[in-house]
Amino acid sequence: MSWLPSLSYRAATPADVGSIVDLVESAYRGHVSRAGWTTEADLLDGRRTNAEDVLGHIQRPQSQVLLAFRGGQLKACAHVAVEDGAGYFGMFSVMPTLQRAGLGKQMMAEAERIARDEYGVAVMRMTVIDVREELIAWYERRGYQRTGIKKPFPYGDERFGVPLRDDLRFEVLEKAL
Repeated sequence: MSWLPSLSYRAATPADVGSIVDLVESAYRGHVSRAGWTTEADLLDGRRTNAEDVLGHIQRPQSQVLLAFRGGQLKACAHVAVEDGAGYFGMFSVMPTLQRAGLGKQMMAEAERIARDEYGVAVMRMTVIDVREELIAWYERRGYQRTGIKKPFPYGDERFGVPLRDDLRFEVLEKAL
């Protein structure tokens, strides 16, 4: 990996909602998402998130949308929160053209630091669509473990996208912090 200038971080404010929605959509849905490796375009159509959901994450207690900037430009984001006594990591998005450049590892480390040091939790959890083996393997290389806990995909709830397959489920991954 080539040398990269460091990222700067901050928690999102309501003024950031539009930029966050654009970044998340670009990382997961549609043609532009195919520039990266985290695309869900072959699994889901429709929206990945919306302004109302993002604003809810920003305004909820013990929750933030962490933003990462380089050169004053938004490059990555993730939702970091406390849920059921553990940290929760979700909505993780890196600009598709910058994926595989090390930003995700840096972003994840900062999210884990926030969960551990600011929220005081000892475990971080996430849910991943279980057919996304390459993505799950990436998380496993960063210390996350498959719990074997599966959750149904919310078919019929277009807030989560429009499924293009009928075999989608979520799997819970976790890591001791």
